Amino acid sequence: MNVSWKIAEFPFADLSGKTALVTGASSGLGLHFARLLAAHGMTVVLAARRIDALDEACGRIAKDGGKAVPVKLDVTEKASIEAAIAAVPNRLDLLVNNAGVGGASPSMDLEEEDWDAAISTNLKGVFLTAQAGARRMKSDGNEGSIVNICSILALRGYAGLSAYAASKSGVLQLTRVLALEWARFGIRVNALCPGFIETDITRGFLASAAGRALVSRIPQRRLGVPEDLDIPLLMLASSRGAYMTGASIVVDGGHVVSSL
Repeated sequence: MNVSWKIAEFPFADLSGKTALVTGASSGLGLHFARLLAAHGMTVVLAARRIDALDEACGRIAKDGGKAVPVKLDVTEKASIEAAIAAVPNRLDLLVNNAGVGGASPSMDLEEEDWDAAISTNLKGVFLTAQAGARRMKSDGNEGSIVNICSILALRGYAGLSAYAASKSGVLQLTRVLALEWARFGIRVNALCPGFIETDITRGFLASAAGRALVSRIPQRRLGVPEDLDIPLLMLASSRGAYMTGASIVVDGGHVVSSL
């Protein structure tokens, strides 16, 4: 049997001309994802609370030859989410649910408001944004992709991060349920679960004694960098991942499978 493989010069060229919305896009991984998608020809709506930071980020993307639109968004407020989704030009092809908060505290000392903040942003915010995004995709009549940025802490515990881990575990199961419900509309829903990635937000902790000890327990003995997430995100965003929904992709240097 003859099998002919045609390797595209640009394997994610099908993203060009499409539109994406990235939440939490003013800094960190969200900004990295926005720049990545813009570099692959997508019009990217950068959404976050800090409009000044978004304006600066969009300016950088435009300088690099990309197309970007800033939209103010607070994922804890349904009206804000709906306004941001409505502001997406053309049609919504991709939603990257990246906005989230951290915060570490021993569980016995964790304040109720800190628990509520983690669940409201990391879980409720993901649901409400995915819901509004899916409604827009269905209304637009297109088959879209939703990528929920999760965490390996949805899969294993880490002391002092009970609220964060609980919220991310919820995102993982939510991803599976939404994928099951929305497959008939051609909407794929997947989760990307990074391990410990070095960004401006995490760099301080990861340079500490506790951070260095954590790195020593990663089988690859290194931190991840944002670029380690590029191919998994692009695959889930594009037609290359057309048969993937309800999946969770772990990118962590082997941390989840490391010995206890």
